[in-house]
Amino acid sequence: MTPSAARPPQVAVVIPAFKVRDHILAALAGIGPEAAAIYVVDDACPENTGEHVRKNCADARVRVIRVERPLGVGGATARGYREALGEDMDILVKLHADGRMDPARLPAIIRPLVEGQADYAKGNRFFDLDDVSGVPWRRLAANAVDSFMAKVASGYWDVTDPGNGFTALHGTVARALGVDTLARDATFEGDLLLRLAMLRAVVVDVPMPARAAVRPAHARLPRRLLARTLKRLAYAYFLRDFNAGTLQFLKGLFLVLVGGVYGATQWYTAAASGEPATPGTVMLAALPILVGAQLLIAAFRYEVTNVPRRPLHPHLVKRKEPDLSATGWVRQG
Repeated sequence: MTPSAARPPQVAVVIPAFKVRDHILAALAGIGPEAAAIYVVDDACPENTGEHVRKNCADARVRVIRVERPLGVGGATARGYREALGEDMDILVKLHADGRMDPARLPAIIRPLVEGQADYAKGNRFFDLDDVSGVPWRRLAANAVDSFMAKVASGYWDVTDPGNGFTALHGTVARALGVDTLARDATFEGDLLLRLAMLRAVVVDVPMPARAAVRPAHARLPRRLLARTLKRLAYAYFLRDFNAGTLQFLKGLFLVLVGGVYGATQWYTAAASGEPATPGTVMLAALPILVGAQLLIAAFRYEVTNVPRRPLHPHLVKRKEPDLSATGWVRQG
């Protein structure tokens, strides 16, 4: 459901809190009036961050959710999302409270969603070279590898820095995703990208330098990456749609296999007989491989240009959230 003109979009900020007692109050103080509600999810923090917020923060927008057993950053974020959806919030912002992210950039991260240009927006620490000057090249290389892996897995070829935790997700899309099924660990953002790709949601980057040195991203999903990639490709190119990219891929793969098998057979025969293969035989093997390779390149080009451009959330039917009383959450304020 797109918020009506008479009702501005209700923005919720979700802050997974684990060992951020020394930073949490400053983060909360930096959140501007754009946010209608702020959910601090105390993920069984040994520093009892949630209680610290409850006693020392007078902001009426702040709700503290205490989780008795650690869920991980993804699980804690999902809990906050569910609470926000239960209160009919339109845009869900995820913000870390460890000092790496500037809460004052909240208007920038929500703007693409408010203006109806995207379903999901995320920070990008690599837009300006000056923002990453001085960062060790090993960390930049690791983030580049993770970004490429996320592009392959999700199909969002124009998105970089997949592990960036400053994000904004449209509430209607969050309901369609099923936030409780997302990864609970530090691969949360990467897993979310994969699931958004299955819905063909529009994802955009927002230039946003981090306050601290760039840390390695968490886009690698060792046990899920290949399976999710194949699932997305099968769904996008065979089940949901049978398009030019599908035909190019199938024809290209067939010709490469035929040429490869025929060439290997002829090479073995020539080696066994001691007589070299004729030029015609070589061409019969090489031509299908060359044509097939060109078709596979064309299929890859189709994949790269097939990034979703039409926002999804205006066309989804808002689903009612289930009763939250059965989740076992402890609300402290």
